[in-house]
Amino acid sequence: MARPSRRIRAVYDGFQPIQSLEPARLVAAHFRGARQTQRPAGAGDDRQLRRQGAPFGERREKRGAQNQAIGRSRGGRTTKIHALVDGEGRPRAFLLTGGHVADIKGAAPLLASTAPSAQLIGDKGYDADHLRLFLQTRGTTPVIPNKINRKKLFPFDPELYCLRNVIERTFCRLKDFRAIATRYDKTARNFLAGLCLVTALCYWIN
Repeated sequence: MARPSRRIRAVYDGFQPIQSLEPARLVAAHFRGARQTQRPAGAGDDRQLRRQGAPFGERREKRGAQNQAIGRSRGGRTTKIHALVDGEGRPRAFLLTGGHVADIKGAAPLLASTAPSAQLIGDKGYDADHLRLFLQTRGTTPVIPNKINRKKLFPFDPELYCLRNVIERTFCRLKDFRAIATRYDKTARNFLAGLCLVTALCYWIN
């Protein structure tokens, strides 16, 4: 779901520098006088909660972010939508994870929640031995191209693989709704509910 952000224009373009309103010596003297009124170095900490902030230099997620399907990816803190669609592009199952989670990690839970199909079309990100074995036990033929570093190559139908654009069109249709393209919901439950509602309006209500 995450996409690279567009180039941001510098906020100082086209602005003139601000002229000084007071001589530099007077300003420096003002700050020296203010420094004398600061609390002594030996004074105790008046915070009620110790270590309430993240340690310096560590990249920690906000409290509960992992439980709400939020993760840090190249686009920042994002949510990834894993979807399983039929031949007509109608979504059959959804799974929400953080944006840093690989696509293949959501494949098995999605497939287990639906009935087996004759074929499964996926890109190279789904080329894994455990997923192929799982599809074989379900009687499903994988239409997945081989990765470059794979030693044992598996045959697949390139003409049937051209239908992979069906799921791409589905995502483009769902992202026509701003609430889906940009997540505003705090909880994953509300975001998933909105995703299912949009899917019903677009594909399952005639």
